Amino acid sequence: MKRITKYAALVAAAGAVLGLAGPGGASPATPGPLKWTKCAAPGLDPRQQCATLAVPMDYSDPGSPKIRIAVSRIPSEKPSARRGALLLIPGGPGGDSLAAPSGKGQKLPQRVRDAYDLVGFAPRGMAPSTAVDCAIDPADLGMTKRLPWPAPDGSVGENMATARRTAKACVRNGGDLIRHISTANEARDLDRLRAALGEEKISAWGVSYGTYVGAVYGQLFPHRTDRIVLDSNDDPDPTRVTRNWLAAYEVGVEDNFPEFAKWASRPGNPYRIARTPAEVRSGFLRLAARLDRDPLPWPGANPPRLDGNALRQTMLSSLYDPDDYPVLAKAVRAAREGTVPPVPEAPPESVLQNVTAVGVGTICNDVDWPGSAAAYQKDVDRSRAAYPLTAGMPRGPMVCAAWPYAPKEPAVRVTGRGPSNILLVQNERDVATPLAGARKLRRALGERAVMVTVNSTGHDAYLANGNACGDRTVSRFLATGARPASDLYCE
Repeated sequence: MKRITKYAALVAAAGAVLGLAGPGGASPATPGPLKWTKCAAPGLDPRQQCATLAVPMDYSDPGSPKIRIAVSRIPSEKPSARRGALLLIPGGPGGDSLAAPSGKGQKLPQRVRDAYDLVGFAPRGMAPSTAVDCAIDPADLGMTKRLPWPAPDGSVGENMATARRTAKACVRNGGDLIRHISTANEARDLDRLRAALGEEKISAWGVSYGTYVGAVYGQLFPHRTDRIVLDSNDDPDPTRVTRNWLAAYEVGVEDNFPEFAKWASRPGNPYRIARTPAEVRSGFLRLAARLDRDPLPWPGANPPRLDGNALRQTMLSSLYDPDDYPVLAKAVRAAREGTVPPVPEAPPESVLQNVTAVGVGTICNDVDWPGSAAAYQKDVDRSRAAYPLTAGMPRGPMVCAAWPYAPKEPAVRVTGRGPSNILLVQNERDVATPLAGARKLRRALGERAVMVTVNSTGHDAYLANGNACGDRTVSRFLATGARPASDLYCE
């Protein structure tokens, strides 16, 4: 997120509790040590090193071909204080953390950088690991196509057509690998990485989707975890997984739009668009409805028009970080005047194809999605009435509504079985991973976890959009292992 046949939960729990080899746990083979070399990518800290790890494409098949996982690290800055390795687990699905040791890892306090090797990786399917590509029609790669924004009248017919085209492209072009991209397999890859690093236990800092990866890792391999920080947390419901994360945008937008509205109506703000927060909201809804009826040409954008959904997507993207509020304000101002804002910068098509394919593989292989357009339509209609800002999108059909394969295994049920070594940190107002979902992960983890709720706005709490109290609490835990005695609210 900055940037889906239901199964009995008992099956997943049994594999985790018993530590079985194969689908429920690590396969018995132990990878050899990694061969570290200088990283080829430009702009990295000169201390950062890179390596490649071989893992099975299919953990249930002993004869499965191997795929490559690209890995990076910056070693502990004080070997005498070194505790182990800290995995930087990226968001997504479709993100990677290869550059993170040189990037956000350097924001960590010195005593944390002294205590750990900082380790990044590109998850299976993400280049430069063995990569997957669906060769999707470029017209279906725009954000208002990849997310299921419905038609102006609320119809999901075009969403279903997009889902069918995208699913067919991934089945045709994604190869065997796309069937084996899943959260559980990413967790198994991380345990192979732990072993290749020579660590009996691993610490981790997972962000956004990375919190679900971290929670699944902690369920499959509980006694191989050391200190685990889960930052901006996803609802772990194993019957819905990404369907719940998509639906959470309803609440996330309602939690966050009032903050934008206060900012955008503040006297003296050069980006002010209304006199009161209520006028900001009503004006946005009127403008989006007008653009639904009469979109503006937007050359260079995908699709090349500023319609109501393009404005709503701009809103959604801008609410991730308060620093991006001016982007939305400028778009509102431009559209009011019959002009368009600058086209948002997009990654190269090859990168977007890769990111989208990994996202498709993960969300469709983790859990089944319904295939009935009528079921989605019913949910979208209700959502549009209750949450007009998001216009029904969070209940719409993504590509998985047309995915022809059932998941190869049940989604992992996260439970409280295992050591009490997890710290959740969560902003109170987070558009992508709302507090309501974080509380569900907290309940699922039980006595394994303590949660720090931060009185702040934006996605990504620790060392980003949180506050000093939350940052201090997480840093102390990583450096010393000390957690609050109970859940904490950071004012």
